[in-house]
Amino acid sequence: MIEAQNLPAAPQKVRLRRALLSTYDKTGLVAFAKKLAGLGIELVSSGGTARHLREAGIAVTDVASVTGFPELLGGRVKTLHPAIHGAILARRGHRPDDADLASMDIRPIDLVVVNLYPFSEAVARPDVTDAVAAENIDIGGPAMTRAAAKNFAYVAVVTSPADYDDVAAELDASGGSLALATRRRLAAGAFALTADYDAAIQAYLTPETEDAMPNALRLAMSRQQSLRYGENPHQAAAFYGSTDGLFEKLQGKALSYNNLMDLSAALALIDEFADADPTVAILKHTNPCGVAVAAALDQAYEAAFATDRQSPFGGIVVANRPLTLAAAEAIDRIFTEIIIAPAFESGVLPFLMRKRNRRLIRQRGPNRSLPGLEARLMLGGALCQRRDPALPAGTGYRCVTERAPTACEQQDLDFAWRVAKHVKSNAIVYAAGRRTLGIGAGQMSRIDASEIAVNKAGKSGLSLQGSVVASDAFFPFADGLVAAADAGATAAIQPGGSVRDAEVIRAANERGMAMVFTGKRHFRH
Repeated sequence: MIEAQNLPAAPQKVRLRRALLSTYDKTGLVAFAKKLAGLGIELVSSGGTARHLREAGIAVTDVASVTGFPELLGGRVKTLHPAIHGAILARRGHRPDDADLASMDIRPIDLVVVNLYPFSEAVARPDVTDAVAAENIDIGGPAMTRAAAKNFAYVAVVTSPADYDDVAAELDASGGSLALATRRRLAAGAFALTADYDAAIQAYLTPETEDAMPNALRLAMSRQQSLRYGENPHQAAAFYGSTDGLFEKLQGKALSYNNLMDLSAALALIDEFADADPTVAILKHTNPCGVAVAAALDQAYEAAFATDRQSPFGGIVVANRPLTLAAAEAIDRIFTEIIIAPAFESGVLPFLMRKRNRRLIRQRGPNRSLPGLEARLMLGGALCQRRDPALPAGTGYRCVTERAPTACEQQDLDFAWRVAKHVKSNAIVYAAGRRTLGIGAGQMSRIDASEIAVNKAGKSGLSLQGSVVASDAFFPFADGLVAAADAGATAAIQPGGSVRDAEVIRAANERGMAMVFTGKRHFRH
């Protein structure tokens, strides 16, 4: 460990006399630079930033004039020079540092205004190449950012246009000085930026294979939104990262912690039916209450709602097609907290916006575009796994019974399997005609889940005769399958893999049931 010896205490206020500006994002930069110049602060700048400021009539000194070297390698090397980094890193009042600056005729830089090449945006393009990705990896920007943040005792670093107004206001109020607390806050934001930036580069360069896991997990994400509270009012909460490419809120109050959890579950579920006929899912507490595919969205909603007529109150409705007025009118009959669709047909938004407390969400992109890892912080560390992706079309299933499923049963088995994948374990789903009839979620035993699903169907007046049943994991005993057959199911879908598979298959054959194995389970804890 390097000790800090014989160093002066950090000043509570630092008067800014010289600033270095080097930004990719020029938003608000001219106004901020004019404010700095108006306070008598000398401006040093490089490349496109210098040109941008000069075109606005602001006097700047070129970095090349400070370093004595022109830009090299097409601009790859501009600020990587002792005249720049010495000016940023020098500890004011520390005699050895002061002597070094004097011997090299280097004047200190008190403020660094910098933001970075848009690496994440560049690699998000579907046509990105490694060459494009490499050109969008900033070198000089992160180096200056880290140098200024390291020396927060004497130097301020501004990395976001969102900070310009607050910094300018403090400079105005204090005659061109910034407080130590401000410099510390800005330094923390700078290190968050570089950590996030490096994590994005590392993620891009890491091979994406089904079983490959990173040697180190870095969750460097900036806080996007402070939330009123977490799952309960006594828990503080915030959202970190970005949802910009996934959805857009068109109306309603800010999304809560629980809203965001439900929204994530809804988008993951509807992604299973991205290419299907009109599909609607209704969710509550991240579990589907009902899901249906039909010829039109209003018909799909009515069928989904019929699965469970009590739970959808205050829930979430998500559709895979632009929402029609007929579907909106059906949804409007009860209070629905969030409605999600990829678009809204003419007249739908004005109709739905009449209820101001309703949140309306436009899905911008498929959930499958999210990063391939998901993590949960716990036990002093993190559990991390590859996401369970949306099932591809035409997923092959292995028939293990004497009777193969009919074409209609096969269609319903695929439907029920996709829904069961998004029901909390233990999960049982009964379905027919590409609509859910009964859903049993989150039970300690698979028999209990099946009984709940059967009871829900009965409460809703839905017959299970001729239905199919899906189980998110294998039936450990034949009793679960027998209970489904007794309820009216004629076909079953499950992963298989139990030591008693033969016993379960025999029970299915004895009852004339068709059963297919998927070879993969879908636990959801």
